[in-house]
Amino acid sequence: MEYLLALIVGITLGLLGGGGSILVVPILVYIVKVDPKIAITMSLAIVGLTGLMGTLRHHKNGNVMVKLAFQFGAMTMLSTYLGTYLASFISGQLQLYIFAGVMLLASASMLKNGKKIKIKPSSNLTIFGAASVVGIVTGLIGVGGGFLIVPALLNFFYIPMKKAIGTSLLIIAINSYIGFMGNIINSPNLELDYQFIAIFTILAIIGSVFGAALAHKLPQEKLKRIFGYFLIAMGIFMIIRETLL
Repeated sequence: MEYLLALIVGITLGLLGGGGSILVVPILVYIVKVDPKIAITMSLAIVGLTGLMGTLRHHKNGNVMVKLAFQFGAMTMLSTYLGTYLASFISGQLQLYIFAGVMLLASASMLKNGKKIKIKPSSNLTIFGAASVVGIVTGLIGVGGGFLIVPALLNFFYIPMKKAIGTSLLIIAINSYIGFMGNIINSPNLELDYQFIAIFTILAIIGSVFGAALAHKLPQEKLKRIFGYFLIAMGIFMIIRETLL
């Protein structure tokens, strides 16, 4: 069952150019029955590797601004590690509550109908602040943060959407690696199933190839809205479940 869901995660990534990775933690926690802290660490490995493969595909089309990705990634590194450090002091349940809140924010990003978020940065400090938020979210709850990174690249660096998506995947890969290593350092007793991580990642990558092939045949905005409503339902489910059980 979990491997079928890995394919679905990949297909969603391929269809929408992002978003599917936010399903990894709920799948690991509620379907595979993995401890939340272990699930978040495993998610960072899975999201990072799938993001790296996505980067390679986008790079072939000239849609990855490598220098910008490493500049933005450098700004997020410290905050990503800080996120993993903070995570070592809070319960797995609280992390899931935060995750549910981020999932609801991601749904808003999916439902905004492609409208550009209007942000007027006044200084480099504003950009650094946005990068820091992305890093903390990645380190704390194990999501790539593409729904935060893409608007930041669009509005702070004024690059085309295709380049923003491609560049965001490299940033996600960088942040996920830092987050994964941060969790290993700050929580050395975590028992990770590396074989499961490898199989799940490979299937997600295969699914993303199928999803990308289908993407041009299906209405993107309608798909994003459907997925946005699904994220709302999932976020509410997580809050209720963690409150009642």
